Amino acid sequence: MEPKRWPATIDEAVGVVIATLSDEDKAAIAAMAESELIGLHFGLGAWIRNNLGLWKGNRALLESTGEADADDASMVIVEAVWRRVREMVPKVN
Repeated sequence: MEPKRWPATIDEAVGVVIATLSDEDKAAIAAMAESELIGLHFGLGAWIRNNLGLWKGNRALLESTGEADADDASMVIVEAVWRRVREMVPKVN
């Protein structure tokens, strides 16, 4: 993404991330327990850090997460993605 097109808010970032996920990925994330989300740190979290500018000066997004560190900020976004996909994907019992 071009720097001028980086998402500036958590909500915008969640939209960008969800748009890149397959239906299978959305279902897999939705099925995770919150305690399992740390397992996404090096995959989805790294994608967020690299592609949404958290390491490249996207101050607006970093500030919107309330975190000063790109690693912590990406996990705030991962958690927001998880909450959104849980609303989108039917619950499986």
